Amino acid sequence: MMSANLPHDPKWKRANTLFASTDQSADIALVGVPAHKGSISPTNADQTPDAIRSALARYSTYSTSQGVDLSGQSFIDLGNIDSPDGPEGVVRVGAFVSDLLAKHKLIIALGGDNSITYAVGLGVFGDELATAGLITLDAHHDLRDGISNGSPVRRLIDSGLDPKRIVQIGINDFSNSASYAQLASDLGITVISREMVAEIGIKEACNIALTVAGSAEGPIHVDLDVDVCDRSVVPACPAAAPGGLSAFELRQATRILASNELVRGIDITEIDASKDSEDHRTVRLAALLVLEAVA
Repeated sequence: MMSANLPHDPKWKRANTLFASTDQSADIALVGVPAHKGSISPTNADQTPDAIRSALARYSTYSTSQGVDLSGQSFIDLGNIDSPDGPEGVVRVGAFVSDLLAKHKLIIALGGDNSITYAVGLGVFGDELATAGLITLDAHHDLRDGISNGSPVRRLIDSGLDPKRIVQIGINDFSNSASYAQLASDLGITVISREMVAEIGIKEACNIALTVAGSAEGPIHVDLDVDVCDRSVVPACPAAAPGGLSAFELRQATRILASNELVRGIDITEIDASKDSEDHRTVRLAALLVLEAVA
């Protein structure tokens, strides 16, 4: 879609070429998890994984701030997991991700709605659930009852994840109920609100998160719910509110968190590519999150 009619320059390698490898032992594996059927609000988030792949063509492979050309690293795109919704889909996604961890250092899952955090998280944690940690960048607690894109954190806790090793960055005012905020507090979840991020900075917020989530030295999964950002930069995120994190803060957080060796999985969720602006700004941000993670 967005890669059509782009100029060719042999000295300007495009980022979408990074994942053309067939190296089954590549350090980083990309996989699409196009879940969308259980979303609280109707969504076409199943279109998003392929839209993100297309948007990668808009970027180069070179990180100026780090002086690193990613084309020298090893990546593989494993395509999309079929039928990831529902109980059978959860089992399928979890098993798929779990199998990947023996071959790859980091798994990047492209959602899909936020329900995939449950299935992907279970796959990342595997038999180390007792020592695992979860970091979410999200405007919402995701502790709702039932099974939806509003309940993955509660479902992981119900499955055995210790809530005292869960950190939620970017929780926003007027985006949660008092009941669920109290539940997060009662469970011992570490909450770094949007206001706190403004006070201490995103780097310190990430350092706190890594310390708490990694306190037992188990695997960490990171959920990048893009609706944590200000609505002006993510129009394709239906639940985003004005005053969220900046796109740059989310990019910074992604790079900081992915640099920690305990982080084995990252998901990018809650983007409905069909609702994006004409300039595809939300999907382009998601593509940058992929590149920040691999950088």
